[in-house]
Amino acid sequence: MTMIGVFGGTFNPIHHGHLRIAQEIAETLRLSQIKFIPSANPPHKTTPQVSASQRAAMVQLAIQDNPLFSLDTRELARTGPSYTIDTLKSLRDENSEATFCVIIGSDAFANFDQWHAWELILEYCHLILVPRPSGDTTLTLSPALNALMKTHGTQDSNQLTLQPFGCIISLPVTALDISSSQIRTLMQQHQNPIYLAPQNVIAYFTQHQLY
Repeated sequence: MTMIGVFGGTFNPIHHGHLRIAQEIAETLRLSQIKFIPSANPPHKTTPQVSASQRAAMVQLAIQDNPLFSLDTRELARTGPSYTIDTLKSLRDENSEATFCVIIGSDAFANFDQWHAWELILEYCHLILVPRPSGDTTLTLSPALNALMKTHGTQDSNQLTLQPFGCIISLPVTALDISSSQIRTLMQQHQNPIYLAPQNVIAYFTQHQLY
């Protein structure tokens, strides 16, 4: 069974924290690839001032030397909010035999029941939860999400290979304490964000004066 990681986000900009998480999950779950999918119109965040095409360009620069990683721009081609359920349906239509593993932060999962059509998402994928860099693994979940965890949660990664969708698993990863907002703040303060993101990404947003 082909297993494909789905890593969505604004990537404004992409940084080493994103890349390390993706690499470790790909190796742990033996994924055939991870698709980085920049969100054009994120429904749960303010739309970034940096254009979706520029954020996608930075993702491409960051991942270009890793054969496990690929850029997927399908959300840039759609109008309206970039809903995860629509992306998953599109991915399934293209490859009905693959198993898709959506990577999300544990803090984002705490609001999962506010996502568009959230009750349907696990019919198309597994959810891979990653901790925040703070190391705090305690989640305050709504009754609906607690019930979802009881029904779909697993601690056995092998379970993801036995069924094509429907599992939720938390994976320990090297959660580097880096954020996109930190990089943007450093740039606004005329400080050098070197070592927080790939140098070619830093060169791109510096050249284009994005932050």
